[in-house]
Amino acid sequence: MEAKDSAVTLPGLQQMKRDGKKIVGVVAWDYQMAQIVDRAGVEIVSVGDTVGINLWGHPNPFEITMEEMLVVCKAVRRGVKRALVSADFPYGPLQEGTQFAVSAAIRLVKEAGIDMLKLDGAADFPETVTAIARAGIPVFAQFGITPQTALQYGIPYSAANKPGALVTDEMIDRLVKEAKRLEDAGATLLDFTNSGAVAGAAVVAAVKIPVIGGFGGGPWLDGRMRMANAAVGYAASNIDSDADMYANVAKITFDAINAYTSDVRAARQIKGAVVPAKPTV
Repeated sequence: MEAKDSAVTLPGLQQMKRDGKKIVGVVAWDYQMAQIVDRAGVEIVSVGDTVGINLWGHPNPFEITMEEMLVVCKAVRRGVKRALVSADFPYGPLQEGTQFAVSAAIRLVKEAGIDMLKLDGAADFPETVTAIARAGIPVFAQFGITPQTALQYGIPYSAANKPGALVTDEMIDRLVKEAKRLEDAGATLLDFTNSGAVAGAAVVAAVKIPVIGGFGGGPWLDGRMRMANAAVGYAASNIDSDADMYANVAKITFDAINAYTSDVRAARQIKGAVVPAKPTV
């Protein structure tokens, strides 16, 4: 299968919104996955701070550091040639003040080569969105019901991590105003978390910039974002799962390692191994 060669641009994403074409984003955390999804033709590869939970086993996303995010971003950047690479801020720089946030954003661009920065809870920090945009760094502003904003809407933190935490009618006016405030502050894209169909459509119509969604998103938005590992079923919990997925890589991997183990223990030649020739006498 041939790779899609044309480089993705931010003006190109704006045009996709105007043309009604959906934008595809995935979250990836390593070089190999980055190469695969880039070749598949997605528009955005997002390096999420969820790497701490899903790849390294941390109990929550708040433990990941800037130094760790830089390592992951560098790996993904090496694997992506045509898509736009976005990176999450780890928890801290946005909350510690505008100048600190701008400095951290510059580090991610200079040291890891990201194309844009994703800010969770950006609606509470419009001045920081403006400052980062003025520094020449596009901002992918995340708002809605996120782990960092759930309590403001009277929703438990744990519920914010589940697609069932949908926006109510009473929240729509506030969310539309937040979206417009982020657009006016200089955001290039919006990530609307747990939008719901009614609020999602209202926000999409209210702003000119693309609105993309992960948890609780749907076809009413300008595009979708999903963890690549979730799309292919690469998690230990998927081994015994019958959930509807595009693939179940965990089960395939589990079966393959079992077969490899059996071959080694039975003294059989393992598949794909290079066997040295027997020495001639």
